[in-house]
Amino acid sequence: MSHVRVAPELHLIYNPATGVIAEEREDVVEYSLDGVNTQIDELDKIVTDMMNQLDPKAALLSMFPGRENASYNAGIVTNAFYGAVIGFIIVFLLLIVFKISSFPMGGV
Repeated sequence: MSHVRVAPELHLIYNPATGVIAEEREDVVEYSLDGVNTQIDELDKIVTDMMNQLDPKAALLSMFPGRENASYNAGIVTNAFYGAVIGFIIVFLLLIVFKISSFPMGGV
């Protein structure tokens, strides 16, 4: 918690977060949370980056500029490739089934 000493000789401090001028007391322990807030801000960036990984069009924290749609485009190419491979396998199996069914079964 940061504060501003308004009048050190009168022991008055100003808290900018609340906008209150109060008397500085000896029985109150003060601890600065500025270092903790810096670490929390860094963790907040990391958490936001982890949430952005779920969106294929979102920019990631360590991504180069202009590569926002890289995951989206890679997903389209990958799905098109797998679709073509599975389609070729199905067509190949259908051709084999039709070829086998066109042979005569009897020996007359």
